[in-house]
Order: sequence, then C-alpha cells, then structure tokens
Amino acid sequence: MMQFDKVHDRKNTNSMKWDHTAERYGSSDLWPMWVADMDFQAPQPVLNALKEVAEHGIFGYHRRPESIREVTTSWIKKRFGWNVNNNQIVYTPGVVPAISHLIKTFTEKGDGIIIQPPVYYPFYALIEYTERKLLRNPLKETTDGFTVDLEDLEQKMKEGAKILLLCSPHNPIGRVWTKEELDRIADLCETYGVLVISDEIHADLILKGKHIPFASAAAGRNIETITCMAPSKTFNLAALQLSYVVFENEDSQKAYEEHLKRNFVEIDNPFATVAAEAAYRDGEEWLEEMLEYVRGNVSYVKSFIDKNMPEMEVIEPEGTYLIWIDMRRLKMSASEQQDWLRQEGKLALSDGHIFGREGAGFVRINVACPRANVEEGLNRLQKAYLNMQE
Repeated sequence: MMQFDKVHDRKNTNSMKWDHTAERYGSSDLWPMWVADMDFQAPQPVLNALKEVAEHGIFGYHRRPESIREVTTSWIKKRFGWNVNNNQIVYTPGVVPAISHLIKTFTEKGDGIIIQPPVYYPFYALIEYTERKLLRNPLKETTDGFTVDLEDLEQKMKEGAKILLLCSPHNPIGRVWTKEELDRIADLCETYGVLVISDEIHADLILKGKHIPFASAAAGRNIETITCMAPSKTFNLAALQLSYVVFENEDSQKAYEEHLKRNFVEIDNPFATVAAEAAYRDGEEWLEEMLEYVRGNVSYVKSFIDKNMPEMEVIEPEGTYLIWIDMRRLKMSASEQQDWLRQEGKLALSDGHIFGREGAGFVRINVACPRANVEEGLNRLQKAYLNMQE
C-alpha cells in the first residue's frame, strides 16, 4: 500500500489536471481534484511492457495480436462471470468516441436518447453534436440514496426513445446498480424496444457490492445491449486511448465495424495494446490494493467532513473513485458556489451543475490520489468553510 502514498509530481508533464486547470477554472493556483484520472503510477508490469516497446524504438503500423482479445475476455469472465467470445469485441480509441460512433450507426437525426442525470457531462455533448433528441430521466433521490425513476423512464420510452445511454457504475453518483434495478430497466427496454448502450468504464472500480454487466442481467430477454468498457480508468491508462465495445448481435457488430472503416477508426497504438494486455494479465493484485487504498480515502473524507463541515453530506460511492458531496444546505447558487470554492477554497473540483441541473449544489471530487493530496484539499475546503461561518 505504500506505493499509493507516494506523491508523484505531475506538473510540467502536460497533465490536464495539474497543468491546465487555469483553462477551465481561471487560475493556476488551485488544488486540482477534478479530472477523473489517478495520481498513481500504473502497475509495474504495465511500465515494464511499455519500456520494452519504447526500447525497441520502431513505431510503425501495428495490428493487435489475438492475445489482447484473449486476456480481455478472460478478465471479463473472472471479474464479472460474464462469458464473452473474442469475436464479440471491437476496439476503439476511447469510450466517448465509441459511443459517438454507436449513436451515428444506430440512430438518425432527431431520434430520442435517454440519459439519467446528474450524469457524466459528455453524454449531453454526444447527443447535441449528433443532433439527436435529449430525453432526461433524472435519478430519484430517496432516503436510501439515489435510484432510477422507473415511472419516468417508462414515460420517456413511450415518447419514442431509440437508445438508453446507461452509466453503470454511475458517474458522478457512484451507484453500483443492483440486479433488481437492472432487471426492471431491462424489462422496460424489452417492452418498448429500446437499445441499451451501457457505459461500463468504471466496472472494475467497485468499492461496495458487485458490478453486474447490463448485458448479463438482460440475458434471455428480447433486448439488444451494446457494452463499452476499457482498462483506462482501472489502471490509469486514459492517455493511451484504448477501449472496446462488446456486441451481443452479430449484424449490429458488422454495421458498427463498417461505420468505423468508413471513418478510418482502425489503426492500433502498440503502446496501448501492450499496456492493456499487461494490465489484464498481471495487474489484478495492484488493482485490489488500489481499491483498498481508495476505500480508505473515501472513509477519511466522510469522517473529516462529518466532523468539521456538518452542513455538507458525503454520498459514499459504491463504485468509481469519485465522491459526490451535497452542499445544498450552504444555500449558494451555482455561481456563488463556484466562486467560493475557487476564491476562498483555492480548489478545482467538478461543479455539480455540469452533470445536469439536478447536480446544482453538489460537487464531485477525485480521491484516486495519495492521502496527502486528499488532506490538502480537505484542509482548503475547511478553511473556506470556517471563514464563511465568521
């Protein structure tokens, strides 16, 4: 666990989080806890594999070996008990680009796409840029936490939705959907003939409970699911741009592959391939240790805020390394909260309203970092909070 306590200086590495905060937040002196990547080095087997490729020194055109498919399907089987064949996988340069191409392949302009806000903000852009119709199915806030509003979801499907864009585990809420929740969603999708595109990029990052791939939960129904996954969040490989799409329907897969060919989205990056293969083959021990460390950070954040800033509420994540914090009792507008965090707290956190209007009054913080970084962020937040009380 000591490896995760080590603070690595990411400044002057063109890090989005550490070097480009000013572009988004207007100042470079803010403590960054926003971008969803880790401040941990990737597993040593990954570093070794990348070093070997770099030392070879020739970076010509490359084709993925069959071995990457084999380790990927083995990983999926081991982690989730989901049987996927090698030939069901289509590789893509990131989950967001993959979803964009899926939308273009399987819908037309004006078709309805359901999202469940507050949700990962690129979902909005994907729908807007492709000129599809945004259908909002906001999560329902209950005394037991956030869940899916099934009545509203059915209503949105009745309005003619073609796709449900599911975020599982949910970002930013951190929900890991239960079998019962997935079953009820699947029942509605079957009734109304809605295609499910399930973004499961955080599937390996489970802090409580168990991740169930939507496709496996929906098995046996007359429903089509397309699943997007990646090693990027799991092993901190986002910049290598490798993800994959798992198809259940062979005709749909062929249509998607043809679309990618027409858009020349096929060339492989050898660094991405060897990194992913090494991670899936030899990175599980690192992953389990990292998850335990993140659980400790989550507990630390909750106890610190409960004790020192009782007007805030930590929504403990079941999955992801992101924490959703409720600041609504501070009674600030979105702009007031932004200014307060930046000017008084000297913090760069993800503002809740960017995930949808339902996120106003919340913030999202990233705790996939050394404890010292978490402490610095919380101390800044507490200082701003105490100044506000005076």
